[in-house]
Amino acid sequence: MKVLVAGSSSTLASKLIPELQQFAQVVTAGRSGADVPINLLDTEFKLPQDITTVVQLAAHFGGKDFSSIVAAEQLNVLGSLRLCHAAKQAGTKHFVYISTIFATLPADSPFYSSYSLSKRHAEETLALYCKNAELELTIIRPGQFYGTGPAFRKHQPFLYSIADKAEHNEPIEFYGKQDALRNYIHVEDLAHIVALAVKNQLTGTYNCVAMQNISYSTIAKAAIKAFQSSSSIRFLHDKPDIQHNAIDADPLLFQLLNYFPQISMELGMEQEAAYRRQQQ
Repeated sequence: MKVLVAGSSSTLASKLIPELQQFAQVVTAGRSGADVPINLLDTEFKLPQDITTVVQLAAHFGGKDFSSIVAAEQLNVLGSLRLCHAAKQAGTKHFVYISTIFATLPADSPFYSSYSLSKRHAEETLALYCKNAELELTIIRPGQFYGTGPAFRKHQPFLYSIADKAEHNEPIEFYGKQDALRNYIHVEDLAHIVALAVKNQLTGTYNCVAMQNISYSTIAKAAIKAFQSSSSIRFLHDKPDIQHNAIDADPLLFQLLNYFPQISMELGMEQEAAYRRQQQ
């Protein structure tokens, strides 16, 4: 099996590629530092002829202004469609698209964004194309994922700020009275699940989130324990409540692959604390 990974410089790719290399030859694709130089914004490009599966990780995270909304649609929708078409032309049989659980959000959700909208557009566009092109399609919708080290801070700054405060024995403060719920899946679990889907050539659309939501205070307690910290946890009742972003878990993907997420927030924080101690 030969697998091409687009968006090979992403944080998910850093964990996925070693997983794929256990059973497949991996070819990377991207704008720089990749085996196959491609730009998904180009009108046309070609892929090698001997690729079994293409995995699309490249994404634009959007924003609220006009240019950011356009950029998200250009890369996430049209770029993914171009990649899918190039895969079909090269004789690839299987296309794997990494979407987001936020693609399922309703428009009135406080967490709805140009990113979630463009990802949903991409899902629908790829499904239409692959149906007509007779190309096998897998769509995986991960929840918010995190991992060990500074590379993951960019997209989860609040989570890592909790770890920072625990590390420095500072008070961990949350707005409002509500102990807001979130759903986080560790990147190592996500990478293993995606690799299993590739290996087993699983097709269909699947949610991929942690089986249990977790409260901010539970995250803080995990960080305090991991860093052996004296930090306190405070809720600032004079501030507005933080909204829940809980997600109903669907075990179908895990059941089909015979693998459920293994890394709890407590273990994830322990790994982060151990990493930081090694860097000192």
